[in-house]
Formats: sequence, structure tokens, C-alpha cells
Amino acid sequence: MARIVMAEDDPIVGSIVTRCLEAVDHRVLWLRDGDEALESIRQTLPHLVILDEQMPRMCGHEVLAQMRGDPELAGIPVLVLMASIHPGNEILAYRSGASDFMTKPFACEELQRRVEALLAAQPAVPGGIVAP
Repeated sequence: MARIVMAEDDPIVGSIVTRCLEAVDHRVLWLRDGDEALESIRQTLPHLVILDEQMPRMCGHEVLAQMRGDPELAGIPVLVLMASIHPGNEILAYRSGASDFMTKPFACEELQRRVEALLAAQPAVPGGIVAP
């Protein structure tokens, strides 16, 4: 079971992601904006972070940039959710340090597969914190 922090302001998408990941025994903390998410990430050191690209107060790319600039958070894998795929969005996600990205809408099974792949690629350290 992984601890996952998700920042998603759309209640429908947030509910779908939460149900999909809880169905495979992950614990999801769902927050509605980037500021809250960044604070929670700092406090809980989750195994994985899921960020919506566009949110109030702080967008997913800003949260990701702050995470990658913090040595304690830099190694946590991040999946960015995008409303649409444009070459510029994909490039921005990777330049910001995204581990992977998905466009909305998406299939639950695909989300589960990508989350499992990101979690499997991270070396575990004592206490369940992801090693940078």
C-alpha cells in the first residue's frame, strides 16, 4: 500500500482517481489546490504525487518545480494530469521534472498501471520514504 498525495480541483476527476487507486489498496490524500498539496507533501513524504496541471493558487508545474528544488522531496515520483495533450504541455511537464503524465479522460486501469510502474521504479528505504 502506497501513500499518495493528489492535487486535483475537479471533483469528478478527484473522485475517480481516488476510487481507482483505493481499489488497489493505495491510500490517497486528495487536496484541491497546489498550496495545500505542497504543504501535505512536505509533512507526509508520500510514495507518489499526482498533480493536476491547472489548479487555483499554485498549478501543478509550480508544485513540481518546488518539489524538485527541495532535496527531501526531489526523489518522489510525480504523475501530472493534463486536460489535453499539446506538445508544449508535454515538454513543460518533463522540464518541470514530471516522472510521467496522462491526459484526461483516462481509463482507471491505465492509471493503476502507470502508478504501479512509478512505484516499482523507486527504491524503498526504511520508513517507507522514497529514496532520491
